[in-house]
Amino acid sequence: MNDASEIIRIFTVGGTIDKIYFDAKSSYEVGPPNIGEILGGLKLNPRFDVTPLMQKDSLDMDDLDRARVKEAVSGTEDRRIIITHGTDTMVHTAAQLGELALQQGKTIVLTGALEPARFKTSDAMFNIGAAITAVQILPPGVYITMNGQVFDHDKVVKDVERGRFVSL
Repeated sequence: MNDASEIIRIFTVGGTIDKIYFDAKSSYEVGPPNIGEILGGLKLNPRFDVTPLMQKDSLDMDDLDRARVKEAVSGTEDRRIIITHGTDTMVHTAAQLGELALQQGKTIVLTGALEPARFKTSDAMFNIGAAITAVQILPPGVYITMNGQVFDHDKVVKDVERGRFVSL
């Protein structure tokens, strides 16, 4: 279990969870992280600290971006880490962190949203809540929380047609 004094480090990299839409034609940009605003109004017991790393659509992320995420995760002393990330390449980033998590004894949970957090019908709040719970109770490793389920990072894919993550 998570020590109540232990901070949950939250790294943000962008993705749909942070998108802001400007018009009916779906013109958008990835805005500032929403997770701080989402969590700030709640009376949560776990302490958390948000560190923005970038504001990118995950389809625009490259190997240098993933290296930056890995460096941030490696460089923090925090052992409980959540990464908000775009869903299209979340699994690719998670794969880069698997060995590191085990070497450093860290529990890393990636999550995101299929609709922007600002949308009333967004799954963002639910996925973030699942990630907060998962990061406190799971052993060291890398996980993805989406669609009401916790997945091992290497046993999941995004089913684009069905709009959900599924186990391999």
